[in-house]
Amino acid sequence: MNNISETIAALATPLSASGIGIIRVSGDKSIELVDKIYRGKKHLTDYDANTINYGHIVDFNGNVIDEVLVSVFKAPHSYTGEDSVEVNCHGGIYVLRKVLSLIFDTGIRSAEPGEFSKRAFLNGRMDLSEAESVMDLIESGSEASYRNSIRQLSGFLSKKVKKIRSEILHEAAFVEAALDDPEHYNLDGFDSKLSVALTRWTIEIKKLISSYRQGSLLKEGINTVISGRPNVGKSSLLNFLSGHEKAIVTDIPGTTRDMIEDRVVLGDFVLNLVDTAGIRKTSDMVESIGVKKAIKAQSDAELNLYLVDSSDNLSDEDIKFLSDFDRSSTIVLLNKSDLVSNVDSDDICRYFKGHVVEFSTITGKGLDDLKNAVSDLFFDGNLDNDKFYITSEQNYNYLNDALKSLELVRSSIANGLSEDFFTSDLYDAYKSLGFILGEEVEDDLVNKVFSDFCMGK
Repeated sequence: MNNISETIAALATPLSASGIGIIRVSGDKSIELVDKIYRGKKHLTDYDANTINYGHIVDFNGNVIDEVLVSVFKAPHSYTGEDSVEVNCHGGIYVLRKVLSLIFDTGIRSAEPGEFSKRAFLNGRMDLSEAESVMDLIESGSEASYRNSIRQLSGFLSKKVKKIRSEILHEAAFVEAALDDPEHYNLDGFDSKLSVALTRWTIEIKKLISSYRQGSLLKEGINTVISGRPNVGKSSLLNFLSGHEKAIVTDIPGTTRDMIEDRVVLGDFVLNLVDTAGIRKTSDMVESIGVKKAIKAQSDAELNLYLVDSSDNLSDEDIKFLSDFDRSSTIVLLNKSDLVSNVDSDDICRYFKGHVVEFSTITGKGLDDLKNAVSDLFFDGNLDNDKFYITSEQNYNYLNDALKSLELVRSSIANGLSEDFFTSDLYDAYKSLGFILGEEVEDDLVNKVFSDFCMGK
């Protein structure tokens, strides 16, 4: 990324026809430079911080381009910690491009993706953990992922990590001081005291580590395949959950020949849905390829929604698959339960001992039962609204590294080693936790984190 001393600008709202469009500017000269194309009751430089001011954007010949409201923020009380300006324009595509072009003509350059948030991090407005949560918040697809992002943005993870790091540093420093000045610092009984602290730290870190799988599912969604024989209602289920006609639905077997994907919200969860070809023996070469893809998708998915037509009899294919399914990743939907039933839950349970839900894509029957079944499989039936879930693989790895270092300290105590063996591993744990906050991090990692952000943030 470019020099942080430069003034940058970018659209903070999508480039589309809308009521309002916002252009964000940040940098030491942001107020001064935007003032070159602003006309109001007074210069932008004369307005107080945290004010919204009416005026016009004009070109360098004095022609009015747009009627605007301009927000003025002064360092350090802004998102980036720098002087900042937000120009609220009318939301027309041409207008926004025109105003943004004028802003660039003043000497302000175009911001790169994530550069505003990177500056907030570099200026100490947020640590790396909080910065990462900004993107999680923007991309949150459900109420649960939104709540989790808000917790991280408010410093939930940062506070826990800072507390543990502070305690680790205190104990390591005490050992160093005692080794350097044994007359004034006594290490008698220190092993026992440190063991108590190690237990407390490892419990906290293990809690965070254990939340990662569920946290990644909240953030990324659950990769879900819809499978079953032809004409059991797979495409109808996809359309029902999507809320629109994503897949073609007909009474002709084999209509779906390739995989169709969509991302849907199911209660607190996001499902990355894949509708597959109906599984059956077929001489049609194209359909046969679709069937092979469907079977592979079943094995690769985190969740398999296997549909059975409850108005029809179980087939040999149904029985074979039901007998082989892993109940920890499969939910059987008895679809078309609004019709006369030829198959019930007891019939399914002869071959499959997992979750079975009576469902109808016509009436919506069974939707709440499906949500509960997903919750049972992935959150033990209880998605804790007050629990924080780790969503970053990087943070998961750093926590594991810290845990390994603390376990080495415990091993040194158990083996009766002298206290000078403790400090190296304690400092390694301290350093690993520092990566989460960005206090121990290299530029290339920072650039990678923020390069994934959207433009204007």
